Amino acid sequence: MAGILYVQTSGTDTPERLYAPFILGMTAAAMDIEATIFFMIRGVTAVRAGEAEKIRIGTFPPLSEVMRQALDAGVRIYICEQSTQLLGIPRGDFIPEGTIAGGATLNDLALDADAVLTF
Repeated sequence: MAGILYVQTSGTDTPERLYAPFILGMTAAAMDIEATIFFMIRGVTAVRAGEAEKIRIGTFPPLSEVMRQALDAGVRIYICEQSTQLLGIPRGDFIPEGTIAGGATLNDLALDADAVLTF
């Protein structure tokens, strides 16, 4: 199966950049393409428990709703451990659907993906 890796580096300080990986991930899943989102640097702030509920841009639904739809469609989520340490966010502060992973996991995901997009 083909796969796309979306790397999310933007966080809650730029909410307009947070919808794209979830929407594209859902679209990929609907096309039978494996979709993975790797959150790193400030991107990890978007997958802190309770944060997505606070974000809504224009007429779009809350980010939490779009995130739930993506997860239900089978989009996988990874959260960069080094980024959580950099920002001082405890491991237990994130959504339970996210897997805490390190740099080697990101490298493996990128090597295995047919395409990598960064936001």
